[in-house]
Amino acid sequence: MSLLLDLPLITDPWFYAVSIPAVLLLGLSKSGFGAGFGSLAVPMMALAVTVPQAAAILMPVLLVMDLLGLAAFRKDFDVPMLKFLIPCGLVGIVIGALLFRALPAHVVAGLVGVFTLLFLAQRLLFPPKPGSAPPPRWVGAILTATSGFTSFIAHAGGPPINAYMIPMRFSPVKFTATMAVFFFVINLSKWVPYGMLGLLDMRNMATSLALLPFAPLGVWAGVKVARRIQPGLFYRLVYAGMFLTGVKLVWDAVAHAG
Repeated sequence: MSLLLDLPLITDPWFYAVSIPAVLLLGLSKSGFGAGFGSLAVPMMALAVTVPQAAAILMPVLLVMDLLGLAAFRKDFDVPMLKFLIPCGLVGIVIGALLFRALPAHVVAGLVGVFTLLFLAQRLLFPPKPGSAPPPRWVGAILTATSGFTSFIAHAGGPPINAYMIPMRFSPVKFTATMAVFFFVINLSKWVPYGMLGLLDMRNMATSLALLPFAPLGVWAGVKVARRIQPGLFYRLVYAGMFLTGVKLVWDAVAHAG
């Protein structure tokens, strides 16, 4: 503990008051339970620090959570789907890295929020009929690349890819496992460009170390629930998480613009 206190970490109590719940919500999302809530982590932390700094602080936390998720669902993911998703997601990472300095993070957050709410409105007003076809692959490619892009900017990659994956009607465990592998690859690919952008400094990494003990708690709780929950309830909770995320992101974007 004394060694941790000697590091140049953030000491503002308000930062930890918003960041610890953010990390717990991120853990729930990484486990698959409450998918959509993970996109709230950066906006919550942005109440105390800038969006780029919040995103950088979460990088080691995400790595630990991704590894825990892989260990929990290592036998349940869909390989053919991942062969399609991962290249599309990496395209979005490249675009995000190129535009990171030019595009305000609150603009991206607002766009993600609007897209999320539009998707939920479509699902509620025009629900898919039994036996209806899933979205075409070209739609999936665009949504997955968007997921990579928004993941790079603000770790908010969940809503776009959920818009493609939810209509696939995977079981909760297969859905969760496939997303765990996808985001492990996507988050791992961010390390080099984040380093090149100067975001992985000692202060951010030391602060991340202080938050790490809370990472497995959220993942553990989410994994326990995900393996016991009924599919219908599971997806209703996914929709609830996406709704709250969309409202939060749009609200923040409008408030920033005003």
